Amino acid sequence: MILLYIVLAIAILLFMVLIHEFGHYVVGRMLNFKITEFSIGFGKAIFSRKNKRGEIISLRIFPLGGYCAFAGEDETNVEKKDAFTNQKPWKRILVFLAGVTFNFAAAVIFSLILLCTVGYDIPQVSSLMKIDSSTIENMVEGSVITNLENIPEEERLQENDIIISINGEKIDFAYGSNYNDLINEEIDKLNNYLVTIRENGENEVEAFKNYSTFPAVVKRNGEYVNVQLGFYQVQVESKTTNKEGEEETNLVYSYYWNINVQAYVHTFGEALERAVPFAFGLAWIVLKSLWLLITFQLPLSSIGGPVTTIATIASYTQTNLSNILILIPLISANLAIFNALPIPALDGSHVLFTTIEAIRKKPIKRETENLIHTIGLFVLFGFVILVDILHFLL
Repeated sequence: MILLYIVLAIAILLFMVLIHEFGHYVVGRMLNFKITEFSIGFGKAIFSRKNKRGEIISLRIFPLGGYCAFAGEDETNVEKKDAFTNQKPWKRILVFLAGVTFNFAAAVIFSLILLCTVGYDIPQVSSLMKIDSSTIENMVEGSVITNLENIPEEERLQENDIIISINGEKIDFAYGSNYNDLINEEIDKLNNYLVTIRENGENEVEAFKNYSTFPAVVKRNGEYVNVQLGFYQVQVESKTTNKEGEEETNLVYSYYWNINVQAYVHTFGEALERAVPFAFGLAWIVLKSLWLLITFQLPLSSIGGPVTTIATIASYTQTNLSNILILIPLISANLAIFNALPIPALDGSHVLFTTIEAIRKKPIKRETENLIHTIGLFVLFGFVILVDILHFLL
């Protein structure tokens, strides 16, 4: 069964590569560039066919990428007028940027599908659990439950409420805070007060009231409503004997959250409005991870190449097929950012060289540029192989 998920993972990765290379192909055709081959994968061809325009369409054995080859693209002495290197710099820049653009467009489209089918980061209340004293007593012997704040009905959380922010922190996976992180932060605040308090320490007990509820904003029936979110407080009495032999009553407190949430499924209109910023958010996450990597705050073993990507996709889809819906826009955004980097052999580097050519009014020596891209390609292959090895070993 795992083999099926691996095949599915490879198909998804190849689909992402296809979108990227198709971008180069479409813009190249629009600008009347002569295309010699459109290939998905590298190495020996397992499928190859020439169309009526003389373009070779092929599928190759190693699913590590692909290419859209243009006539005269890598030659140093080209006299033919239709050669790629003889085309105007602005046209070549558009072709180089097309793959990145198509990948990001795919990230937007699949973000739209994700948001209006299964949702993602915005929580919606699916149910409120009623917790009473008997329930808690079954959990903790000798305990009683108290709700410290008498919250008005309109300020209480209700089923189907969409939680927009907590304590002024917007819930958004990229530009705000994570819902679970915010809730855990509140629990940590409460846990700081999980101390034993003597019965006569009334002023200290009162301090718990400040931490039993906290403000939030929810969307209810199309309107934004200020509410108070809260935890049930569990008070447990225990008796101990002090050094003087006197019996003391101690109070120990803990807290229980009574809300079940699920990802909010956007309407089509809402998803359409949020799809672009959501895709930018995915790209921002990729950029932040890259920054953490180059500043040594993130180990190499935490990232991976194509093999790791395939393994991750297979693992996530095996857990839940709906995970595909978040993986596809994430991989699309990842490919867009990665290929836009000014690293030799990548589109970003080609754009950089062509821009320099446009400014200088003449190209950098073609032999030199081709050598830089060739070395960059080998270094890139070596790097992705290394991170794959490190990812599985460490």
